[in-house]
Amino acid sequence: MRIISGLFKGKKLHNPKDLNTRPLKDLTKESIFNIINHSNKFKILLNTANILDVFSGVGSFGIECLSRGAKKVIFIENYKEVLPILRANLISLNSFNNYEIIEKNAYEIKTLTEINEKFDIIFLDPPYKDKNVEILLSNIFKENILNQNGIIILHRHKDANDFISSNFKIIEEKKYGISKIIFISNLYK
Repeated sequence: MRIISGLFKGKKLHNPKDLNTRPLKDLTKESIFNIINHSNKFKILLNTANILDVFSGVGSFGIECLSRGAKKVIFIENYKEVLPILRANLISLNSFNNYEIIEKNAYEIKTLTEINEKFDIIFLDPPYKDKNVEILLSNIFKENILNQNGIIILHRHKDANDFISSNFKIIEEKKYGISKIIFISNLYK
């Protein structure tokens, strides 16, 4: 796994040894950023963007955002086996202080309440077997943490049938191998 573009292009990231963590594949990550940068369906400028990376694992998505000039990235991860790898990957950048790691359960609403910020991109990458995506989306809506023109990017297994609340709308859905990426926006934007 590597950083695809930006200041740290080509830098390798540390990977977990345990099989409970599923890092975002480079091809899928590159496709996501191509859509962010070139789609006319939404307008996100990474160099002014606040990013929330939920279930961040080793930090592949959020670190890519930092490399591409994101204003700030907040990582939410509480899996003890992967946290040292996430920290090591961030420390290896040697030049960023515009990030924060929150070691809490992403499903607890107080985790989002305590952040007290709004985001241009919220990246949700829960384990494939996880069936509680609707709780995350509901908490994002309740806490009003997605900017009006912001997007939620949901990484799921290609066969997952998650409920997307009527407070949001699906903008685009793409499949890559066994995974799919769903781009979601506020219903009233």
